[in-house]
Amino acid sequence: MSEVETPPEEKIRSIAENVARVKARMEQAARRAGRDPSEVRLVAASKMVDSARIRAALGSGVDILGENYLQEARQKIGQLGRHAAAWHCIGALQRNKVRYLFDLFSMVHAVDRLALADEISRRGERLGRTMSVLLEVNLGGEATKSGFTPEVLMAQVEQLATMSHLQVCGLMTIPPPGPTPEAARPFFQELRALRDRLTQRGIAGLTWPELSMGMTADFEVAIEEGATLVRVGTAIFGPRPAPQQA
Repeated sequence: MSEVETPPEEKIRSIAENVARVKARMEQAARRAGRDPSEVRLVAASKMVDSARIRAALGSGVDILGENYLQEARQKIGQLGRHAAAWHCIGALQRNKVRYLFDLFSMVHAVDRLALADEISRRGERLGRTMSVLLEVNLGGEATKSGFTPEVLMAQVEQLATMSHLQVCGLMTIPPPGPTPEAARPFFQELRALRDRLTQRGIAGLTWPELSMGMTADFEVAIEEGATLVRVGTAIFGPRPAPQQA
C-alpha cells in the first residue's frame, strides 16, 4: 500500500510549529550562554523546498532564506518576490556564476577562495554595487570541503581589504560530521577564536560581526559558541526528497 500523502494544510501547520520550536530552542541556547537572543538570526535553508512551504515559513516569522543553487533560487524569487525575505546564497559558488549574484542575493555565505572574492568585487565594481560576504573556513582539513584554511586566510586577509566592492562581514564553517552535536563544539570554538584574531589585526575596511555556523544537528551548540547566523533546513521543512533516479 502506498503511503498516504499529508494534506497541504497539515504540512503548513507543521512548518509553523517547526519554526516556533526552532526559534524557542535558539532563544534557550542563547540564554544558556548569557547572550541576547536577538543577536542570533535564523536562516531557513530552503534547498529543494517548494514555494508553498516556503510561504508557510515566511508567514511564521522566517525572514532570511538560504538557497544553494542559483537556478532554483531564481525560480523561487520569481514566484515569491525579491523582497519576500533576505535571500542568502549558502552553497558552493563557481566563478562563472558570479554574474547572477547581485540580482538574487543580499549575502553570500561561502566565499571559499581569494579568486572568487576578487571576481565578486570586480562584478560589483561594474555594477556600482557592493556584496556582503562571509569567508568559508575549512577547519576539519577535509579534502571534500572547500574553504580557506586558517593559515591561508591569515596570510591573504589584507588582499581582501583591497577589494572595494566586497563587504567582508565575518566567517562561516561546516564542521566534519560527528556522532553528537557536542563533537562540533571545538570547531565552533576555533572559528570564533579565528574571528577574534582577525579582529585584533585591525585591518582597515574589514569587520567581523557575523559567524555563520550551526545547522539542524548542532545549531544550539553553535549558538552557545557565538553563532550569529544558523542555517536550519530539516528541522523546519522536514527531510528533503531523495534525488530522482535516472
